[in-house]
Amino acid sequence: MSKFGELINAQVPVLIDFFTEWDSPSTAMNDVIRDVAAALGDKARVIKIDVDKNRELAEALRVKGLPTLMIYKSGQMVWRQSGEMDANTLIALVQDQA
Repeated sequence: MSKFGELINAQVPVLIDFFTEWDSPSTAMNDVIRDVAAALGDKARVIKIDVDKNRELAEALRVKGLPTLMIYKSGQMVWRQSGEMDANTLIALVQDQA
């Protein structure tokens, strides 16, 4: 999990999408997350974390529902929500942290 600490300590906001390949709401978010990453460019980091491959991290962060989205700023979680969202809402949320 030390690598996770490095990921969230970026100077820009970090949007994390916790997902699985077999969960349809998670896979439905793939295009949304791609659009958010493209729109934000270098103003934020967008990271996808597969819960099946990172069970320890998901348990430590109490990820229950999928997808679970989190925004970190300077190593601190500033926003979290489970469920699908649209790209414009996510972009606005991340930009509010910039």
